Amino acid sequence: MKILVTLGAIALASTASAQDYRFEEGSNARSWNLFAESNATFSGTVVDLTCEVTGDCVDNCGDGARQLGILRASDGVLVNVQKNAQQVFTGGARDLLPFCGQEVDVDGLLLTDEDLGAVNMYLVQFVRPTGSEDWTEANQWQVGWQADNPDWAGDGRWYRRDQDIRAQLDSTGYFGLGLERDAEIKAEVFE
Repeated sequence: MKILVTLGAIALASTASAQDYRFEEGSNARSWNLFAESNATFSGTVVDLTCEVTGDCVDNCGDGARQLGILRASDGVLVNVQKNAQQVFTGGARDLLPFCGQEVDVDGLLLTDEDLGAVNMYLVQFVRPTGSEDWTEANQWQVGWQADNPDWAGDGRWYRRDQDIRAQLDSTGYFGLGLERDAEIKAEVFE
């Protein structure tokens, strides 16, 4: 309950504060044609969201095992980074982790729609240390995955070769209902 109250307070505060700032100016982010998206470029500190919200903090923002966010410098709002510049929704942790605790400039898409409950959700496309002129494209998830999985090179989509995903599918099936139920569904649909 305490976490829900804290999240609610952050959402209310961030909605009010964000209305005082315009983040579109200077943005070069590419549209994803998502409802309630707007281009947004701003500066802030890369933070571990769990640490910021609950006080449960670990070294180096969790070494990539935690969702990261940005504490925006202009208004102190905690921005939830949900995605990077790649097509799949893999989050932005790999792209932001090298900047844990540091000041950065980011450029991407901000999703804000109070009716949907989307408040300060961010899709980072470019990141750079504050003061730098050189942007880095936020596309490191796949690069990191390939480095972590050198034996899984091949044709087709990465997730069909990922050992963790394969192990899960081999254990619970595609629907998470077990291999027997998967076979029944396949028989119903394809025969």
